[in-house]
Amino acid sequence: LLLLCAASGLLVAAIPPPEEAARMARYVLHSCDWGALATLSAQEGLRGHPFANIFSISDGPPGPCGGSGVPYLYLTDMEISVQDLEVNSNASLTVSLAQTPYCRKHKYDPQNPLCAHIIFVGSIVKVNDSEADLAKKALFSRHPEMEGWPKDHNWFFAKFNITNIWVLDYFGGLKIVTPEEYYSVKP
Repeated sequence: LLLLCAASGLLVAAIPPPEEAARMARYVLHSCDWGALATLSAQEGLRGHPFANIFSISDGPPGPCGGSGVPYLYLTDMEISVQDLEVNSNASLTVSLAQTPYCRKHKYDPQNPLCAHIIFVGSIVKVNDSEADLAKKALFSRHPEMEGWPKDHNWFFAKFNITNIWVLDYFGGLKIVTPEEYYSVKP
């Protein structure tokens, strides 16, 4: 189901119904520009404790095509969470429609399950050369200032390698979506 967005002339996909959890996961990721990435800290005084940090993400340029479903990131080894990932690449990534106009329009508190959020579990891996152009296009189309970030910070493209997905988009608890289900649906 597509709605015509008169203000911009773009087609915008309608929010999926709660019974389509895999589509909801793809929809939420593609609708969001950032997420909370949680690592296990390797830092002195915090070692072994959970540590969450905000990162810009993208699964593809904005628009009705729905993106690839792969959360891409632009990272530097100078960042504290990236230092954690060098010791243990396992992480979780939470993205929420709370950052979009959808929840504000419906007056949903970010903790309200109707303000859908997705929790991905997996690991962060550097992308290979063949995927770097895709990651660059995905990220720089949504976050154009990234292109001008200091070159001496040795930025690199990475992706979240998803192993588990939890969807909270309605009352009654989390829904589990497999990566196979997630990648096979049309957003």
